Parts: sequence; structure tokens; C-alpha cells
Amino acid sequence: MRVLFLLLPALALSACNAGNSAVEGARSFGSGFGAAATAPLEDFNLRREYIPTVLLQAEANPYDLRNLNHCTTIGAEIARLNEALGPDTDEPPSPDNPYLSERAADAASKAALDAIRDTTTDFIPGRSWIRRLSGAERHRLQVQSAVQAGRMRRAFLKGVGMQRNCAPPAAPGWFRPRR
Repeated sequence: MRVLFLLLPALALSACNAGNSAVEGARSFGSGFGAAATAPLEDFNLRREYIPTVLLQAEANPYDLRNLNHCTTIGAEIARLNEALGPDTDEPPSPDNPYLSERAADAASKAALDAIRDTTTDFIPGRSWIRRLSGAERHRLQVQSAVQAGRMRRAFLKGVGMQRNCAPPAAPGWFRPRR
């Protein structure tokens, strides 16, 4: 019942947006609903979060500069990391900045999905022990480690790009190369 109480306002808010954004919001909520409803599968280590190869490579050797001799190759490596991690904090906001109603719908949708996830995982007694014994907790820590290594590598590469006088994206967004 608690889930329905939170689910209906989220769907109503996402429907308030006109045009395609409402359809996209409903689709993202639908895919998030499936993930939230099957959250116990992660606790039993039956479903695992995928770790992109670029993050595993960053974890293995975050300071590797092989084949990164030019600004274009540094920028390409940073683009691969951005694809896995999302945009860096130094990048400007996207030009399709969402309306306030879209941000409110996203927040309501996230709250509803969190409530669904909590409801589906609350029935598991000794959940933390199950996560440890099944290996799910170890995998979660591996994902966190790979993400941290990817962020560290991206920052390192942007520093190298600045040193080599590269323009963004091979350097931070605010950096202007010397002539």
C-alpha cells in the first residue's frame, strides 16, 4: 500500500510534462521499477552490476600513459571514462536543462523507486549477512573501487592534458591553452 501511495504521485508528475519528455519519464520509471522490484536478486548475488572495461583498466593502472602521446588520444580516453562515469564536475550543464517540473517528476520518481526497493528488500532477514555470504557486498565494493579509480584516472589525464597544453576535453573545461 505504501508503494502505491508513492507510485501514483510520481506517475502523475511525470505525466504533467508535455510531449516526449513525459513518455521518456514514464519509460525510465518503468525500467527503474523493474530494477527496484528485483533488488533482492542483488542481495543473493544472482544479479550483478556490470563494471565497464575502461574502469577495470583504470583500476589496474590509473597512471598508464601508453599510447597517449597526443591531445586527441587523451581526449578520446577521457571520453571513454565520461561514458562510463557520466560527466565530470568541471563540465558545463547540458543545453537541454530540464524544466523545474521535469526535475520534480524525476525526484518523485526516484523517491517512489527507493520506496519500492526498500519494500522488496525489507522482508529479507539478516540481509547484511546474506550480502556478505553471497559475495554481493564484495562485488559492491569492487564496483565502488572501479568507479573511484576511473574518477582518479580522468582527473590525472586532464592534468596531463593541461601540462601538454591541450584544449578540453583533454583538459578541464575551464582551461584555455596557451598559444
